[in-house]
Amino acid sequence: MAYTTIKKPSDYFNTKLYTGNGSTQSITGVGFQPDWVWTKKRSAGEEHIIYDSVRGVYKYIKSDGTDAESNVTTSLTSFDSDGFTLGSSWNTSGATYASWNWLASNTTASNTDGDITSTVSANTTSGFSIFSYTGTGASTATVGHGCSSEPKFVIVKNRSSTSDWVTYHYGAGATGLYNPNQASLLLNTTDASANPAGGGYLNNGYFSNVNSTTITLRDVGNDSNVNSTGNNYIGYAFAEVKGFSKFGSYTGNGNADGTFVYTGFKPAFFMLKRTDSTGDWQIQDSKRPEYNPLPFYLEANNSNAEVDWTSSFPLDFVSNGMKIRNSGTQMNTSGASYIYMAFAEEPLVGDNPATAR
Repeated sequence: MAYTTIKKPSDYFNTKLYTGNGSTQSITGVGFQPDWVWTKKRSAGEEHIIYDSVRGVYKYIKSDGTDAESNVTTSLTSFDSDGFTLGSSWNTSGATYASWNWLASNTTASNTDGDITSTVSANTTSGFSIFSYTGTGASTATVGHGCSSEPKFVIVKNRSSTSDWVTYHYGAGATGLYNPNQASLLLNTTDASANPAGGGYLNNGYFSNVNSTTITLRDVGNDSNVNSTGNNYIGYAFAEVKGFSKFGSYTGNGNADGTFVYTGFKPAFFMLKRTDSTGDWQIQDSKRPEYNPLPFYLEANNSNAEVDWTSSFPLDFVSNGMKIRNSGTQMNTSGASYIYMAFAEEPLVGDNPATAR
């Protein structure tokens, strides 16, 4: 039996760095037509800008804020066969940018698996789907995600009004790992996973069940985060695929010879979050730079410029995972709980096995 069904991970996920020109430009070299494009200015403070093909061109949302969707005709103007085209917005001349790109199906379909009909672009090979739906106001409702296997990581954002980015992670339970009733976090904040006994918006989670076909939405406190009547929502769901993606957790050891996180592949992208206390959503990728240690990070929950932490907080991407080489609180406090989201550059074994950096 093959180690992985995905021989070349960059056919489904790829990081592309580029420099802004202040005008129209085509960003090429992604290797496929992306359905989800997440961009961030590296050289100065600016919001994280997220586009997807289900919502369509011009429409963006910001992971580091609560704003509703915006429609700007000078933002992303097309999803192309080898990347995407930008207008003058979010494309400052001379500024450096990172973009993270995922492939879904380049098409959409109606999904009636749940109580709420959704519009879905899904790639069952890579375990990634984009789904949109309109809220019904029901206290509990299901919506189809299209992954065909159980997602381990889900993000939902209200497009119509101000709201948080509600995030489910398989390993973020407040009183123990792998409890979907407690595994809600907010991508736009540093908040910890709340104690269910203490109540509040994380009490039992916005997602009371996640399975191979649907996600059960809970209208917690009658807010607008997941199912307000008539509001439009966008969601991103990720199922785990051996050799390509991993959504897990680890415990910090508080040592400069830090925790090793096994993924089964050499990572191309790694985002982590502390869950037992406050902490940023830290993003590293294999293009910044293309050697170890990885000194640069961006944070999904804020607009800060890229930070160079070479002197105190380096980490390595290795052939089968990620090795922490610091004792910082953001990723390696002794006894602290962390979750992560990782995508492969190369699988550990197979036709295109991982090599040393």
